[in-house]
Amino acid sequence: MSIRSILVHLDGGTHAEARLQFAHQLARLHDAVLTTLFAVTPQYLPLLPLEGDTLASRMAGRIDPGHRAHARELVERARSWGPVAIEWLELNGEPVIRSFAHRALSADLLVLGQRDPRDATAFDVPGDFAEAVIIDGGRPALVVPFAGSAMPQPKTVLVAWKSTPECARALTASLPILRVASKVHLVCASDNIDEGFPAPVELIPYLHLHGIDHVHEHRRLDESGAGREILALASETAADLVVMGCYGHTRARELVLGGASRVVLDSMRVPVLMAH
Repeated sequence: MSIRSILVHLDGGTHAEARLQFAHQLARLHDAVLTTLFAVTPQYLPLLPLEGDTLASRMAGRIDPGHRAHARELVERARSWGPVAIEWLELNGEPVIRSFAHRALSADLLVLGQRDPRDATAFDVPGDFAEAVIIDGGRPALVVPFAGSAMPQPKTVLVAWKSTPECARALTASLPILRVASKVHLVCASDNIDEGFPAPVELIPYLHLHGIDHVHEHRRLDESGAGREILALASETAADLVVMGCYGHTRARELVLGGASRVVLDSMRVPVLMAH
């Protein structure tokens, strides 16, 4: 339960530098290796291939060269920020979400960016990139907001709990962060009642076993408006990080995301650690 490898998504968007800085600080705090992966979607293919061309080489030619150069420059600059081992990787025309999710399988933690609908420079990144990678890759991810604040070592953390595998994976991934937080707030779903089970989930004793004793419990969440309530409670407690499960699935190329997951990812103002 340690963070030793971090994979951060890079593109040519406005917020790539802030995302890389956040991932670099996180890697330094946890003595982790930082891998950067430049991953964007090529815009189009020529109708007729040239002789000797492969699919990958033709697609690579349609990736915005300015975006790649910008991302590469950011990584070179990051090498001077401090003693963190940094690796550069890039996709060259492969299916961007599936390929990123596949590479994520060997990372302890992903650092992704919240979609900014006003960022015209991020035109070559799928709008559902972050949530699709979390669902397809099955790895925990820290999603960094495009506005608001992002602290690599949060002092106050809000854990939104529901007795599901998704929440359990997010909580386990967050343990190294929770251990050093000053305050941990816990809010449970209203249907998280275990009277019908002979072995109910004992969350606070579990946290105590991991050295997390400073836990403050809040009222239960109303499932019908859980996303809005999580955001409101994060603001009320001045949380620097929210930990929660990511609910959804892909169906015939369409991403279907759960209500609370969608609301939080759309309107978050602090980083959110999610797992599917």
